[in-house]
Amino acid sequence: MLLDEEGPRALTARRLAATAQTSTMAVYTHFGGMPALVREIVSEGFKRLADHVTDHPRTEDPVADLVDLAFAYRANALANPHLYSVMFGATSLGGYSLAPEERAVGIYTFAVLSEAVARAMDAGRLRRGNPDLVAQQLWAAMHGYVMLELAGLHLSSKDPAEEVFRPLMTTLLAGLSQ
Repeated sequence: MLLDEEGPRALTARRLAATAQTSTMAVYTHFGGMPALVREIVSEGFKRLADHVTDHPRTEDPVADLVDLAFAYRANALANPHLYSVMFGATSLGGYSLAPEERAVGIYTFAVLSEAVARAMDAGRLRRGNPDLVAQQLWAAMHGYVMLELAGLHLSSKDPAEEVFRPLMTTLLAGLSQ
């Protein structure tokens, strides 16, 4: 895919048409223009994210499952860095940025995390509270770390996933258990 190979700047109607060996009119006819194409790309990105975060077995340890979800989230971002950047509005695509209501297409992926938090609360592993608010805290930590990693800001870590990301998640979860 052009986005994966060359990044967001490569995606223009002209470039897409050339790659697909068709006319720019075909891009507009099929997708309705760049804004609709971007919406489709973002939708695909959130589908990939949902596949990553739902494709792991549920264990007897809901806190370990939350850490696994965090690593699945990270794995998706590392596998699709340009797509991830577009999904969360860090990069515009073809000169078009998603409006907040268009980003809502990915909210269903948040439900997976929120349900996992509720499960940990029900098991007494996290203190009772609003699972959605706790899930937002976890998502903010995951997203912040992943954005820094994608930007190459690992600082002095030789193994950032194990030396920074896992301790970040376990420390946050430990704090939420008190």
